[in-house]
Amino acid sequence: MPTLTDYVQTLFTLFDHFMQAQAPTRKRGGSFLYANKTLTVFFIMMQFRSIFAFKAQHRWLERHPELWPLLALKALPHRTTLSRRYKKLYQTLQDFLAFLADYATDLDPVFSNQHLVEDKSLFRALGPVWHQRDRKADRIPAKLRHLDTDATWSKSAYQGWVYGYGVHVTCNEAAFPTLVQVETASVSEGGVLDGKAAYLFNVIGPETLSGDNGYAKVTRIRSWARHGVALITPAVKWVKGRYAAAYHRFLKEPEQVEHLKRRRTSVEPLFDLVARVLGSPGKQGRVPVQRLGNVRTCLTLGVLTVQLAMIMNNVWGLPLRNISGMATVFS
Repeated sequence: MPTLTDYVQTLFTLFDHFMQAQAPTRKRGGSFLYANKTLTVFFIMMQFRSIFAFKAQHRWLERHPELWPLLALKALPHRTTLSRRYKKLYQTLQDFLAFLADYATDLDPVFSNQHLVEDKSLFRALGPVWHQRDRKADRIPAKLRHLDTDATWSKSAYQGWVYGYGVHVTCNEAAFPTLVQVETASVSEGGVLDGKAAYLFNVIGPETLSGDNGYAKVTRIRSWARHGVALITPAVKWVKGRYAAAYHRFLKEPEQVEHLKRRRTSVEPLFDLVARVLGSPGKQGRVPVQRLGNVRTCLTLGVLTVQLAMIMNNVWGLPLRNISGMATVFS
């Protein structure tokens, strides 16, 4: 079984490769006193220990100086530094996750990005809900305390109405994450996928991408086909016309039927793993921090943690989707 040192050293090595790959496009500027790779490992550790308050994180570091060398930490960061850097990590974590998805394709066919899956999962906001009537009027009831005003409402067939945030994940059919984006709950999954399209076409180049009916848009399906990527969705509302008939004939082919089946056994278990990492399993998981800046880093870090666990499991010959070993050594 890999130890904490194994995980930390592996993440540091991978992060160094990532930074070298980013070097030609990086802007000039001074280096951070606390490196992003150090903070990434530290925040993963805090995540598994369910310590999300920055003041509590600061106290924990203060009480555990024996771990500073392992984390490559040369000084004790102030809690305001932890808070500020946590918010700023979102873009770096997004890029690092995409880098690892590409890096892992050479490790094992299980990490192939040839056939991808896209989906959105909702997480409840921390604190009370802001009813839509009050929210539209920008009115906060007098007794409503600790409200996350960044969150918004959305509804899914599985989770029902949720006041909170949405994590939009692209993964392969083995549930290995490829891309992630976090927005408030009301941001549409189709719009997020459109924003990812250029990267998917020009960098990843999958053969197929499967999604639910939320991604079924005639112009999107045809545009993706022109780029050589089959966008596979049930498209239950697109049934009229010769193009719709041709598309539904395409969906009945055995390969497409199989891709739609694999969608449910990949992305839905992945969301469950992310919720378990955050200590909030269940139908409506709750995000443990407030405000969009913090939530983006929190949920992205959760997806990245699962991705790293899968890479380590593959190297050590462990079940791919087992996160309990990583949770044990980081806790």
